[in-house]
Amino acid sequence: MRAAAGFLLVACSLTATPARAAAEAELIDLINEYRSAPRECEGRRQPIAAPLAPSPALAAVDPGRDGRFGEALKASGYRAAAATSILFAGPGNAAEIRRLIEARYCRTLLDPRYSQIGVARSGSPWRINLARPLVPEGLGDWREAGQAVLRLVNLARAQPRACGDERFERARPLAWNEALAEAALVHSRDMASRDYFSHADPSGASVRQRVASAGYRWRHVGENIAAGLGSPEQVLAGWLASPGHCANLMSPDFVDMGAAYAVEASSKLDIYWTQTFGAR
Repeated sequence: MRAAAGFLLVACSLTATPARAAAEAELIDLINEYRSAPRECEGRRQPIAAPLAPSPALAAVDPGRDGRFGEALKASGYRAAAATSILFAGPGNAAEIRRLIEARYCRTLLDPRYSQIGVARSGSPWRINLARPLVPEGLGDWREAGQAVLRLVNLARAQPRACGDERFERARPLAWNEALAEAALVHSRDMASRDYFSHADPSGASVRQRVASAGYRWRHVGENIAAGLGSPEQVLAGWLASPGHCANLMSPDFVDMGAAYAVEASSKLDIYWTQTFGAR
């Protein structure tokens, strides 16, 4: 799910000069250098962390005088799965700033959850924003992501599995079905646009009605939903950890599947997933 936390102080936004922009880029390079080797942090050895990609959009996010970083992120349109902000008043030298912030915020700088960085200077203070986008690059469109879910589901079905107290033998792979995918897309988009999270839509329509409307003449039908998770791997891990969702995934009664996601910036949970199962 979405998480936002940080060390938030007040800064005002100024237009970056070439010298300031160069210092900001230098600090990003120094932070990535810091992440590129194992480090001692708060008495513990921390492993190498992947480099952070510079993000102008993230650098532009300013929590303002009230220090509400999460609200500032949302208002900017940047959708984050994890995010934090450090505001540090200090000298203009990037190397000295890195030394100072790593002494106080080493765990934050080395956190492997973050994949992007935005640095801005507002006069004397430096603002360092770290985040991981909710929807990662490479996710693809809803159909590509849905078929990635299918591949992961079939890998899961290839092994015997316990779903809570219920045990399942390995099951035959499911086949992609466009009608079930369309039913999944309709529900994901509806949840996103009307900002709810439920198997039944606000009028009471269920997966049975959606699948029938998509033209799939079903004998068995089922549905899993998820929200706030940015990748097929995260979604599948959540479903496998839930006995009821896991049972749907492993059920030998199903032979077809479709899945889709939808994103809506104004909704509470940002990204919504639906997985629809069927057999004729």
